[in-house]
Amino acid sequence: MPDDMTTVADMKRAVARFVADRSWQQHHQPKHLAGSILIEAAELMEHFQWDPVETGVQVAQDAKRMQGIREEIADVLAYTLSLANVLDIDLADALEAKMLRNAQKYPVGHAGVARPKA
Repeated sequence: MPDDMTTVADMKRAVARFVADRSWQQHHQPKHLAGSILIEAAELMEHFQWDPVETGVQVAQDAKRMQGIREEIADVLAYTLSLANVLDIDLADALEAKMLRNAQKYPVGHAGVARPKA
């Protein structure tokens, strides 16, 4: 399922099918899914813990490390998609709205400098 041939809806359906096939719906409560996202994100961070700051090119050159990173990113994504399914969140709409808010908060030319809250 390459990115350029897969929709968010396709991914949400794939995760929902996986969950349903295992009758895991009773375990997929919002609190548990949000916690699982945090756990998996922490596992992703372990691949970078104590390492010097590296560029993406440097990290990508280590095939074994990249396999672990891909797996943890997939776990974060799967739990995110599951949470969106449970809460009926349209992820494309949510991202678009958030990017519009971010564009107002962080205008071009002011990188890294947040505007004060009103």
